[in-house]
Amino acid sequence: MSTEEMLVFGGSASQKLTERICNYLGIQKAHNETLRFSDGNLFVRILENVRRRPVYLVQSTAYPPNDNFMELLFWVDAFKRASAESVTVVMPYFSYAKGDKKDEPRVSIRARVCADALEAAGADRVVTMDLHAAQIQGFFRIPVDDLYAMPLLCDAVKRLAPSDLVVVSPDTGFAKKARKYASYLDTSFAIADKERTSHNETVDVLEIIGEVKDKTALIVDDFTISGGTLVEVAEKLVERGAAQVYAAVTHGVFSRGAVAKIEESPIERLFITDTVETQPEPFGPTIDVVSVAPLFGEAIRRIHRRESISVLFPS
Repeated sequence: MSTEEMLVFGGSASQKLTERICNYLGIQKAHNETLRFSDGNLFVRILENVRRRPVYLVQSTAYPPNDNFMELLFWVDAFKRASAESVTVVMPYFSYAKGDKKDEPRVSIRARVCADALEAAGADRVVTMDLHAAQIQGFFRIPVDDLYAMPLLCDAVKRLAPSDLVVVSPDTGFAKKARKYASYLDTSFAIADKERTSHNETVDVLEIIGEVKDKTALIVDDFTISGGTLVEVAEKLVERGAAQVYAAVTHGVFSRGAVAKIEESPIERLFITDTVETQPEPFGPTIDVVSVAPLFGEAIRRIHRRESISVLFPS
């Protein structure tokens, strides 16, 4: 099956990434449009013939997450009603993945609700990146491919040639993934013991477990919103004698004020990917963006050709 038969569309939240993916694939981005009415309603329109053609829609669900997720559902419905052969949702950042469990009384498992909605709209497959929790794949009854940004972020860090590097997990929950970073970079490993007491996105870093004195510390995480965790851990690392502090985070969501907070922190360089492009504020010089377009493009190519994508996952 040739790439000429596929159609890759971009939702309004991922126009730049869609262009980069299409450039990797050597195809033109398919035409579509999203209209926003004065009352807040969304209207989507396909400007291509998709009948009996495989469709790939790229749409992250960051700012504004509710609008972007609803737009995503409308796109899936529109493609199915236009008789597309299949609809693969490429969702680089799944915002509601944070709602993956019922950890207190009378709350919604939001990620499961979103999974049900995507299936009900007619999605045939989902391709995403660095889900907040791996078990979210089990919320879906359709195939879900959870790609990893780790190799791309690690390669970007390597280009700085840092000396005596130590990978730091921001909490015990991310420790398993952080160990993979340490293994890939062939470095030592440390953990920040963190306590979060409410939903206001503030944290207390209690202690650093591991040796960081006179080393270049690399904090790794799957996403950052307020920047609070990164900054608190960075400050604690400096207190413990770290010579330099870098950070590598897959999804740079960044609420208002987060970029300034990071620029004023001990973090000398923060690597993020381009899974999110609807941040409310521009980046400062500390932030470097690593494109994941080649990874998503290759995943789309392999899915389209009915080839295995297991080679895209680091061993």
